[in-house]
Amino acid sequence: HVQLVESGGGSVEAGGSLRLSCAAPGHYSTRACMGWFRQAPGKEREAIATIHTSIPDTYYADSVKDRFTISQNKAINAIYLQMNSLKLEDSAMYYCASAARCRDIELVEGIRWGQGTQVTVS
Repeated sequence: HVQLVESGGGSVEAGGSLRLSCAAPGHYSTRACMGWFRQAPGKEREAIATIHTSIPDTYYADSVKDRFTISQNKAINAIYLQMNSLKLEDSAMYYCASAARCRDIELVEGIRWGQGTQVTVS
C-alpha cells in the first residue's frame, strides 16, 4: 500500500510563496512519476505539475508555469512543490499523487493519492 503524506499548506498573501512537501516512504522507487494536483471548491481536480522520477522530466500546467517548481529528493522519497507569486486563484486543496505509468503531465496507471493540504491565498 502506497502512502503519501503532504505537508506545507497554509495561508499566504497574494504574491507570497509556499513550499509543499510529499513523502512516499518505502515506495518511491516503484513509482514512475509523481505529481501535484489541486481542486478548488466547485471545480474539477486538475494536474498542475508532474515529475518523471527516473529521467527526471517535469511538466507543468499553463496556469502555474514559471511560478511553480516541482522537484524530488529520491534519497528521502519525497517531492516538493515550490509555489511563488501566488494568486488568489491558486487557493485550493493540493494533492500529491504517484503512478506506475505516466504520459507527460498525466498520471495514467496505478494512481495513489495523498489526503491533501489546503492552500489559501488572500
